[in-house]
Amino acid sequence: MRPFLTRGAALAAVLAAAAMLAPGGQQVARADRTEQAVPLLKRAPPNGLRVKGNRLVDRRGRVVQLRGVNRAGTEYACIQGWGVFDGPSDARSVEAMASWRINSVRIPLNEDCWLGINGVKSELAGATYRNAIVSYVELLHRYGIYAHLALVFAAPGSYKATYQAGAPDADHAPAFWASLAATFKDDPNVILAPWGETIVNADCFLEGGTCEATFGPSNDRYETAGMQQAVTVMRKAGYDGVIAIPGVDYANDLSEWLSHRPRDGRRQLIAEAHVYGKNTCATRACFNSTYLPVARRVPLIFGETGDTYDASSCGSSNVAQIIGWADAHGVGYEAWTWNTWGNCSALIRDFTGVPFSEFGQWVKAHYADRARVVRRD
Repeated sequence: MRPFLTRGAALAAVLAAAAMLAPGGQQVARADRTEQAVPLLKRAPPNGLRVKGNRLVDRRGRVVQLRGVNRAGTEYACIQGWGVFDGPSDARSVEAMASWRINSVRIPLNEDCWLGINGVKSELAGATYRNAIVSYVELLHRYGIYAHLALVFAAPGSYKATYQAGAPDADHAPAFWASLAATFKDDPNVILAPWGETIVNADCFLEGGTCEATFGPSNDRYETAGMQQAVTVMRKAGYDGVIAIPGVDYANDLSEWLSHRPRDGRRQLIAEAHVYGKNTCATRACFNSTYLPVARRVPLIFGETGDTYDASSCGSSNVAQIIGWADAHGVGYEAWTWNTWGNCSALIRDFTGVPFSEFGQWVKAHYADRARVVRRD
């Protein structure tokens, strides 16, 4: 998987450029002004999501394969103090997503912004931030799109959550999980993910404790909260829906997932991997040896995927192999990322949905093809 800080070196460079060229979110405003009208698309709202065996199904028992994108911004814009979203969050922008036949959107979240702690601007934090996320999720649903909400930026103690740490912190993550679960407990069209990517070992990721995770300028170790605690807290808060538990090693390694999955009386856990070209596990041989045993037992999604983790390729050879394997085994996927960063991670040139490169062109065409297959079935 990519390096941690602000989703990797490529994203860090983009964010730094945005900070220099467009303080206060002016860059986003320019992107908004370049938008052109896209056709209105009428799609039925999602019809619920549940785990049945090793598949996700809707209320009618029909298999649901997620074909989605990540929408980055809600993890970093608020903590940087210039907005909640990086780009528009209105109906027209969601219509553009729907035009690609997307049926899921992964929304990375910020712990400090959600809880309103550690000095986040009041106009971007707490209830304001939470309500903006809820409104966006409701908007996605109106266009037939599931929402996958994931805690991504977090920090222990009084540190600001300016990047993705090595694991959830025991100081604030449990409160975040409880609040997130209570907020979406009546929404059957979401997946909640208590964490994005970890560097800690499988034992620590499951049970928590002080292990490899560090934070701050001195790289101080901190107490982490584990995935078992996350599931317990979310169920206690009244959420009965689907919970995505990632693997270790930047969510790329599922070799210990089955032996370290949390207990869940609801049996509504799914496995999540992040898979890019140049990852440690990025070949069919690795998928067959480490992912397939998991996919045979529980639903599996590639919560992030792209041609390379470091934005070094704007092509499609790697992502075509990754998604091709996923399609062959009923695995869902969410491409990184529906943003206009102007590099090879970006799927789009603008928020009307114009592909930025061959990568975006391939994803758009493939999603349209898969949607036709589903309709025929």
